Amino acid sequence: MKTTHQEILNFIRQLYNQPEGFIPLHAPVFKGNEKKYLELCIESTFVSSVGQFVDDFELQVAAFTGAKKAVVCVNGTNALHLALLLSGVERETEVITQPLTFIATANAISYCGAHPVFIDVEMDTLGLSPAALRNWLETSTDQQINKSTNQLESVNKSTGRIISACVPMHTFGHPCRIDKIVEICDEYHIPVVEDAAESMGSFYKGRHTGTFGKIGVLSFNGNKIITTGGGGMLLFDDEELAVKAKHLTTQAKVPHAWEFVHDDIGYNYRMPNINAALGLAQLEQLPAFLDSKRMIAHSYNQFFKDFGGFSFENTHIDSLIRFVSEPINTKSNYWLNCILMPDRLGRDEFLLLSNGQGIRTRPVWELINYLPTYKYCETSDLLNANYIAERLINLPSSSKKSDEPK
Repeated sequence: MKTTHQEILNFIRQLYNQPEGFIPLHAPVFKGNEKKYLELCIESTFVSSVGQFVDDFELQVAAFTGAKKAVVCVNGTNALHLALLLSGVERETEVITQPLTFIATANAISYCGAHPVFIDVEMDTLGLSPAALRNWLETSTDQQINKSTNQLESVNKSTGRIISACVPMHTFGHPCRIDKIVEICDEYHIPVVEDAAESMGSFYKGRHTGTFGKIGVLSFNGNKIITTGGGGMLLFDDEELAVKAKHLTTQAKVPHAWEFVHDDIGYNYRMPNINAALGLAQLEQLPAFLDSKRMIAHSYNQFFKDFGGFSFENTHIDSLIRFVSEPINTKSNYWLNCILMPDRLGRDEFLLLSNGQGIRTRPVWELINYLPTYKYCETSDLLNANYIAERLINLPSSSKKSDEPK
């Protein structure tokens, strides 16, 4: 059966019970204790980086994800920056990551003075490919003993730089094959920092994303599944490392009743108590948000299955649109639902029509290795990443309020 772009847009309006007007890509939903907790925070006068809501938010996120410790930050980008520093990333080293990610992933690497190396992604997970990672490490690196630490490390044969970390990303909430990535990186003595910014509430083989590597990073930006307005979180299995992270986020200030002593280069990466109050109220609703988003994803998936083949009136290709479903062994939060169009022309036609009608859709990010700042970085063969970048579209994915039809 064939359909048109317009039929897809009609379905989106039906899905969100909104026959006219603007439909955002992903809007926050505030229907719980947000106002109550914000008022309590204001009444307490503890609206900055110290307060009960900060402590409670860290404890409850750690409990939900299964991490031993969680440390809040003011946003996901500086959480990622700090995670890299704590993992040993230094100037003139290299960090492996994927080109199909938000710019913050590469920027955090650059903040450390390190150089990204971009490795291809998988078609089904949209995340870093373990096969491509192993192939690049086998062909492009040697192992040597670090004279200072007497530990083995991997070195890029072409640049002579140490590979100081690997940063896989769970794209749009779909978990990558993180266990395989960690296994490979362990063989090559490379610490893994999980960019789980988009995957709060996503699980791989029953385990929450962000808990497989040395450190995991979450984001609570306004467009995420739960939000603190702006915010991030570090997840740790190593409790001593978590204590160090907390210390560094608070300007490395040594606790004292009145003296100002700082024993390291610290960072003002603290999440304010008022943001944590918002986050705590959102966290209480996370199970409902996850249920809603999975039902939305199921509706999208069923729609595209029912229609089967698609024909685009202004293109020469008559082929399938692929709805990107959660990979095997995963439970995705379906943060942003996405489809793969048959070609770039079909993608661009749909983007033009949908946004022109007030239905916010967007393409995936420009591959980072094509951006001016990163165009000289080393890459593997990026066949999958290039294919996806030319075809992927994000569809409206906001959670529904409880009084909306599902």
